[in-house]
Amino acid sequence: MSTTYYFIRHAEKNRNGGRNPHLTETGKSQAIYWGEILADKGIEQIYCTSLIRTRETALPLAEKLGLPIKIYDVHDLYSSKFQKDTRGKTVLIVGHQDTTPAFVNRILQTRKYPYIESKNHGNLYRVSISDKGKISSDLSHIDL
Repeated sequence: MSTTYYFIRHAEKNRNGGRNPHLTETGKSQAIYWGEILADKGIEQIYCTSLIRTRETALPLAEKLGLPIKIYDVHDLYSSKFQKDTRGKTVLIVGHQDTTPAFVNRILQTRKYPYIESKNHGNLYRVSISDKGKISSDLSHIDL
């Protein structure tokens, strides 16, 4: 049973919103658009960090699919528990400009993807792990 992970960075945040800001109106629109783009990917689980902006980005898709949003620990990326809980599933992971590529790189066991530029909210990473453990990845960009 293969595993597929989709990774996105949170949508545009309010830069004057302190340490844990909400999304801007543009960011809310981007989150809705992500929900539309990802709705047909067969996503069975949704994970995000504990920060408001990642939850708000994941929310439109979670509501559309009737899925809970689970929190992952940015200090323990791709833990054995996470691997066990997601094995054989199709999973969305919403992170940040640093944690998103770091998480992908952790799975790939190489530094393939750099940090995301601060104004870039449209990267879509896909990582697939076959039944035999073969790992592949690709990166596309969505104009939000």
